[in-house]
Amino acid sequence: MKCDEEMFAKLYESVFPDLYRYALCILGHPQDAEDAVSEAVTAAYVNIRKLRKREAFKSWIFTILANVCRKRLRAEARERKKAEGSERECVPFEEMDHAAVLDVRRAFAVLTDEEQEIIGLSVFGGYSSREIGRMLDQSDNTIRSRRSRALKKMEVMLR
Repeated sequence: MKCDEEMFAKLYESVFPDLYRYALCILGHPQDAEDAVSEAVTAAYVNIRKLRKREAFKSWIFTILANVCRKRLRAEARERKKAEGSERECVPFEEMDHAAVLDVRRAFAVLTDEEQEIIGLSVFGGYSSREIGRMLDQSDNTIRSRRSRALKKMEVMLR
């Protein structure tokens, strides 16, 4: 796809809030989310010629962001394993002053990485089961089933 800087900026501007919310939900920290979105946008800009249809931009950039988030979570898990035995400090987020928000984050944290990705793409990205299935190379029935189980897990945690 031919794309100049102005067109890319317009496409990006239309999806930025969803990208940031998704990354924040997956990574749990505002600076990490900003870094992940920045990395994904840079990769998208460099590879924009690989995008065939302008209409697929949102799905395409979300897939890039999901991969960036997965990579960061794996790296964080490796670091945690290295630091095993040393105590890890938890700093509360400034914006988490409401108990319900904290409860939802805790329930979300209980989900597996794949469940978090499915819920994040569904809730924050607004993608259908079919679209998520294509992104994750799974059937839409599998996605619906996993989304339903993940939401039930969260519901149990929130009771």
